[in-house]
Parts: sequence; structure tokens; C-alpha cells
Amino acid sequence: MTEKTRYSSEELQEFKQLINAKLDKAKKDYELLRNTITQGDGNDTQDTSPTFKVLEEGAAVLSKEEAGKLAQRQLKFIQHLQAALVRIENKTYGVCRETGKLIAKERLKAVPHATLSIDAKLNQK
Repeated sequence: MTEKTRYSSEELQEFKQLINAKLDKAKKDYELLRNTITQGDGNDTQDTSPTFKVLEEGAAVLSKEEAGKLAQRQLKFIQHLQAALVRIENKTYGVCRETGKLIAKERLKAVPHATLSIDAKLNQK
């Protein structure tokens, strides 16, 4: 029996659906974070409140910084998912970039943007 070198078109479509679902959720999460940073979703009194509330301002700045870091991480995740969709279109999805062997289906379902098999990932460390 020969070893598979790539996933079938049906399997790739299954992965595509999974990635598109994760991509939609990731984009929604990113928008929420972006709105938190820019205060684009509210009519509050942030811009008219007295400026002598130093502790509250410090907490708000820290919260915005954390939201900014999360937004950057979310954007990177979105880019990885989009790259995975390109690999699906090229029919190279699921092939380890180090070993050239297929990445296990279970791994791709858990981490759909993976480009390394478990063995290759462990050998990196």
C-alpha cells in the first residue's frame, strides 16, 4: 500500500469549511477588540469625563494595551487561516513543510493552520 502524499479534494473541502468557520469567528473577535481600542461602539462619557481620575485612566490605558496585544494576535491568526485557504486552493494543504509528509487529520482539525507535523514540531525544539 502506498502512502498518501496529499489529501483528497473532498477532505480539502472539509478542511476549508472548518477554516472558514474559524475565520468568521476570528474576524468577529478582531472587530470587537478593535472597537474596544477605538471606542467605536459606544456613546459614553470617556471624552467628557473629568481628567483627575488618575487610577481609572491608568486602568483604562492598561486595558487598551491588552486589547491591542490581543487584536494583534488575532490578526496574525486570521492571516495564518487565510494562508491555509491558499494552500487548500493550491492542493498543498496538510503537507508538512519540513518532512513533506501528510500532517495528521487530528492535528489539522485542532490547529487548521498548521504547517508542521508533530514530529517536525518536536524536532524544532
